[in-house]
Amino acid sequence: MLNRFIFIVITLMILPSSLSLAGDEISIIGVYDKVQGKEFTYDGKQVEIIEFLSFYCGHCYHFERSIPVIKGNFPKKIRWKTVPIYWGKGSPKPGEAYLLAVDEGKGEEMKKALFEAVFIEKQDIGKLEVLEGIGLNIGLGFDFSRKLRDGEKSAAAAEAVKMLQSYGVNETPSLIIAGNLRTSPGKVNGNVDLLRDNTIMILKSILKK
Repeated sequence: MLNRFIFIVITLMILPSSLSLAGDEISIIGVYDKVQGKEFTYDGKQVEIIEFLSFYCGHCYHFERSIPVIKGNFPKKIRWKTVPIYWGKGSPKPGEAYLLAVDEGKGEEMKKALFEAVFIEKQDIGKLEVLEGIGLNIGLGFDFSRKLRDGEKSAAAAEAVKMLQSYGVNETPSLIIAGNLRTSPGKVNGNVDLLRDNTIMILKSILKK
């Protein structure tokens, strides 16, 4: 608790930045980088957050419990987009399974089930039969399995990695807030709880709440 208080106080004192919004200057308080080549975007109503995650990532798994807290602070004022990626020898198939589930309105169920399969049940989610079992458990059947095996979302999974690179992301979870503000655990001493607090601080600055 003391470390979190110190972090917030120091941030408030030394880390404000200014961005232009429709001719007005707004102070964005928090710990983040501005992504080169990307524009700050805020329509005055909702802020978009892009979350880059890997289903093999422990920090991503633990950050999941923070997302409802962040959303709950700003009802109807956030558009949250999850972009699944994979690193190195990790399989793209879990991300493909998630994208297929999103199409069927079961993205959140798949997200939770994939994390539980890895970190609680210790399953190999790179295996098609494991993913098919998860799909079945959340109400996805033969069509899901067929599309997964046919690689229907393989191009989308590859595009997600290109998108990650375009934002200069090198760790997960990473958040892109309002188009060009990039933050991640590495910006806050590797602490996902501080990432939650930092994200709320940034959003409050943008939404002036």
